[in-house]
Amino acid sequence: MGNLEAFKALFLGFIEGLTEFLPISSTGHLILFGHLIDFHSDSGRAFEVVIQLGAILAVCWLYRKKIIDLVKGFFSGDAEARHFTFSVLIAFFPAVIIGVLAVDFIKSVLFSPMVVAVALIVGGLIIFWVESRDFKPSTTEATRITFKQAIIVGFVQCIAMIPGTSRSGATIIGGMLSGLSRKAATEFSFFLAMPTMLGAATYDLMRNASILTSDNMLNIGLGFVAAFISALFVVRALVRFVEKHTLRVFAWYRIALGAIIMLVMF
Repeated sequence: MGNLEAFKALFLGFIEGLTEFLPISSTGHLILFGHLIDFHSDSGRAFEVVIQLGAILAVCWLYRKKIIDLVKGFFSGDAEARHFTFSVLIAFFPAVIIGVLAVDFIKSVLFSPMVVAVALIVGGLIIFWVESRDFKPSTTEATRITFKQAIIVGFVQCIAMIPGTSRSGATIIGGMLSGLSRKAATEFSFFLAMPTMLGAATYDLMRNASILTSDNMLNIGLGFVAAFISALFVVRALVRFVEKHTLRVFAWYRIALGAIIMLVMF
């Protein structure tokens, strides 16, 4: 049984890394696949949040040079580096406030396949609507995002607390609606994910520290590693993809998956 649960954790980690930065909802996929393979983590929902650290560390690794340059620039007084850092923090704070206030409601009420299905379909329709607009971005570099655009992205990110919405999808679409190019919105989404997901994982670990055991820590560790490896491939591929293509393919996938879930549920 232990080996089977470990394999399930490894599989879900792989799913997390594949879906975290695609606009198709990693949390939604973890809930769905968790139900399908009957995976149970004694640490409650901490497993889903903590393995996201593996995915976000993949982004940190891929963007390590840019992160180091930003840190150096911030402390040396570089205006663009400081502006971008403050922009990320501005976009981050709405999720902190709303997340702390609503975390119990979200995890006890909204973590269900039906909620995921509805959110997938609605999100897909929104992507179609945004991509159908005459899109003329005013900001083509993520580091040049305005504070107003950062605030918009930050509040839109909060919608992604509903499972099935997709944090990356919400922030990319929010960025595009605020005037960012598709690539700039995608890269800003990556940087915003760093404090957001690190904060969520730390908060959940503190809340669940008393019930973590060596057994479920092993499962979390396996999921963490799998998420890191699979995310390494996805992040680079996504940036190349959005430079030349729209997000419509993800909208079709979301709607199809949501419809299938509803058919199965009923």
